[in-house]
Amino acid sequence: MTQKYNVTGMSCAACSARIEKVVGKLEGVHTVTVNLLMNNMTVDFDNEKLSDEQIIQAVVGAGYGASLPQEESAPQQTQQKAVDPAAEELAGMKTRLVWSVALLIPLMYIAMGHMFHLPMPSWLHGEGNYLTNALAQLVLCVPVLVLNRKFFIVGLKALWKRSPNMDSLIAVGSGAALISGLVAVFRMSYGYGHGDPAIVERYAHNLYIESAAMILTLITVGKFLETRSKGRTGQAISRLIALTPDTAKILKNGAEVETPVAQVQLGDIAVVRAGDRIPVDGVIAQGHAAVDQSALTGESIPVEKTLGDRVDAGTICQNGFCQVQVDRVGKDTSLARIIALVEEASSGKAPIARLADKIAGIFVPTVMSIALLAFIVWLLLGESVEFALNIGISVLVISCPCALGLATPVAIMAGAGRGAESGILFRTAQALEQAQSVTTVVLDKTGTVTQGRPAVTDILTADEGAMLKLAASIEASSSHPLAQAVMNECAARGIRPSPVDRVENLPGYGLAAQLEGAVIAAGNDKLMTKLGVSLTAVEDRAAALEEQGKTLLYFAKDGRLAGIIAVADPVKATSAQAVSELHSLGCKVVLLTGDNARTAEAVCQAVGADEAIAQVLPQDKEAHIRALQDKGEKVAMVGDGINDAPALTRADVGFAIGGGTDVAIESADVVLTGDQLTVVPQAIRLSRAVLRIIKQNLFWAFFYNAIGIPVAAGVLYPAFGITLSPMIGSAAMSLSSFCVVTNALRLTRQKLTSHCEGPCAIIEEKEAVVEKIELKQEEKTMTKTMNIQGMMCPHCVAHVHKALTAIPGVSADVQLANNCAVITMEQPVEDAVLVKAVVDAGYEAQMAE
Repeated sequence: MTQKYNVTGMSCAACSARIEKVVGKLEGVHTVTVNLLMNNMTVDFDNEKLSDEQIIQAVVGAGYGASLPQEESAPQQTQQKAVDPAAEELAGMKTRLVWSVALLIPLMYIAMGHMFHLPMPSWLHGEGNYLTNALAQLVLCVPVLVLNRKFFIVGLKALWKRSPNMDSLIAVGSGAALISGLVAVFRMSYGYGHGDPAIVERYAHNLYIESAAMILTLITVGKFLETRSKGRTGQAISRLIALTPDTAKILKNGAEVETPVAQVQLGDIAVVRAGDRIPVDGVIAQGHAAVDQSALTGESIPVEKTLGDRVDAGTICQNGFCQVQVDRVGKDTSLARIIALVEEASSGKAPIARLADKIAGIFVPTVMSIALLAFIVWLLLGESVEFALNIGISVLVISCPCALGLATPVAIMAGAGRGAESGILFRTAQALEQAQSVTTVVLDKTGTVTQGRPAVTDILTADEGAMLKLAASIEASSSHPLAQAVMNECAARGIRPSPVDRVENLPGYGLAAQLEGAVIAAGNDKLMTKLGVSLTAVEDRAAALEEQGKTLLYFAKDGRLAGIIAVADPVKATSAQAVSELHSLGCKVVLLTGDNARTAEAVCQAVGADEAIAQVLPQDKEAHIRALQDKGEKVAMVGDGINDAPALTRADVGFAIGGGTDVAIESADVVLTGDQLTVVPQAIRLSRAVLRIIKQNLFWAFFYNAIGIPVAAGVLYPAFGITLSPMIGSAAMSLSSFCVVTNALRLTRQKLTSHCEGPCAIIEEKEAVVEKIELKQEEKTMTKTMNIQGMMCPHCVAHVHKALTAIPGVSADVQLANNCAVITMEQPVEDAVLVKAVVDAGYEAQMAE
């Protein structure tokens, strides 16, 4: 089983490495991953050989704290809202920092003011007051040590457990400076008591009391900045958690009752009004709403939801009114699953982090050995004890295992959070790293590149209105998907079927019937030939449509051709743009489908893919992925159906469209909450940015320590006379961790979209215009107001809304209180068409002046 634990007391990569080593040695543990940034540990173990208590005891025995996470009944994590440990830690650190600085300023003035000829009280200045000056420094230094005693408690405890960490380095370094200062105070007292001014003079100029306080204060400054910056890397998760309201309006016995979301049950009815954030996952049982889903999918345009449509917690009802029947609660909601995926990815370790982890495990003991060796070597070279001690302390405090430990997790967490904001959910840190190396992207056609449902694309006839009336009348009696596409087109145009008689189903051909005494027929070209209908006049145009992979429906009346309707699964408006962006990223694009070769090739050409593989059985998709991998390609698979699951698992990186099946989502490495293909290149672009940041952080961490430690050890002293004081070393140590975290924060502002040139130019002008209209929809829309009589209840509002929005390019805000509808149109629509739609729905209507 796999279990997550909260871990406390970690301060650097050496701590996490120590815990991994201790827990990894337990019998029954398969894998263990400790996340320094999130202060947690994930262990995969055999629960028959090992228990949670034994794992916790192993961590406690190593000198740290561990506990099982508290169960949460709702995604908003009420407990976390009430008590935020990170915020409490930051507040406590700020208090310590303020007091430490307040004490350090007078301390440094007393210790170093005379060097800058600053005015000093007479009782602190002069040869006769050296001891008084030293005691004053000691009085100001001790409170700083007490305020920052955590470094000594944790560091010395870890040292005692033979697992030294960063706190151990700080404790030993500042402790050595303090002890050296105390020795100096005693030697000065001895000099005064025995009348030896030489001893007093010598030790008065070799006090290290202020160094102890300065080291602790500068480290606290760095830790404060680091902690605050680390908190920002997790803001994406915090924002997701904050999306769900604390309460929901639940309908009970006809009355609305304010109920905590944690207490909402399956089957409850939640009431949602315009402006409300939807508190639960469910299905609209009554009413309609325009829902802003941008927080979950990254898509800014609101989506119309009506009876039977699904809505998710955390989305916003921009206008309308609806009642939602709850069908998912707690950890099963879409928002809770998204949060879990982001946390899982943030908690994991990317393969590139393994080298840093190995070094971190031996880093602190190595640094302590170097410090001791440097101290001994300089003594053997004839330098004073004070000089050698200064060198040893500098080595201890300049080294920074934190930079090594934070290099990868802060970038992973920031990247996972940035992805979540754009509707990209990486399930693991490994997926986040591997996506950047993809060389070939394989796309499932239906539902991924195309919309996944047939629609009318072309109509060939002299009189569209009459021909569609005929088509609606005969196809109304058919349940075939192509017939449904025709009926949807007719409904969108407000065309209703007329009753027909003597309907005859002709298997393999189509349908025949009588309409107002005329013989009508609908079907394929074979049916037309059988009925003696001439197709000579349309042969060329029909052939051209078929070459595009479209299915043709022929309609005849009294032995003469009435028209042709072409039906196809339309390509999504953004698919060509997505393929173009993938090309600009250096990826080859392959279309994989079970459709016939002609349709596959037509779609391939429409979107600009490099290759189309057609007539692939579901069980064979995985074999095609494997064949590409055998050629040395790093393959990403994008799909949404159950039949895509094996291929998603086989691929180096599997992308599941969020609207796909649960099986596909569970099989994928990356979940896309939206249904647009343009998110795939965004995910690859984000992965490359994350890896770039990780490499920069690791380089900085290694470079800093590789340069800083030798300089602190005094390698430049013989040639240039350069040494580093402990104060400079501690400042550099603090800044190194802060720089690593700040660098990772750049990912939160990472631009994922691309305005590419070259390949993008091949996108058809028609698609570019459509996209431009969508992006500037608010600037292009027209608004009209319609007065409506006869609406009595929300059901009536829903009927009117459905009638109006069935007209292409029309959205409507139907207001029961004002007996009107505010109609927004993307393109001109005649008033008569709008009025007729509402009248046909059973209400009286007229356009307002």
